[in-house]
Amino acid sequence: MLTQKARYGLQALRVLAEATAAAPPGMRRVTLPIHEIADRAPAPRKFLEAILLDLRRHGFVDSLRGKAGGYALARPAEEIALAEVIRAIDGPLASIPCASLTAYRPCLDCPNPSDCSLRRVMRRVRDATAAILDATTLAELAAKPERAA
Repeated sequence: MLTQKARYGLQALRVLAEATAAAPPGMRRVTLPIHEIADRAPAPRKFLEAILLDLRRHGFVDSLRGKAGGYALARPAEEIALAEVIRAIDGPLASIPCASLTAYRPCLDCPNPSDCSLRRVMRRVRDATAAILDATTLAELAAKPERAA
């Protein structure tokens, strides 16, 4: 399950991607102050400050100090997969440790993980989730849906 921290992080990145997409052509970076990101996300400002610091540490955003300071995307939104952000904030995508590819741990009560039917199902769930999240970019999350005529 997605944590609230990951949800706020994705929403903050969405806000930055939307602002960048709405900028005049030729404007490469859009910097927003934290209070504006918190209002648009919407997210509690104090919690968002910690999340944005974490996102900066993982290379998703850059921060600028001063009067015109704030946060900006460190890479184009088209190059940031949602799975990459979720893994950075929450860790593995698998819902149980024995289904994880990157943080595998056998269940304490499982006598034989290779024969476990629950593990097989949860690996399929993990694989399907990863396929969708790895293929979906921040730009897609920020795109305005087209309205039916």
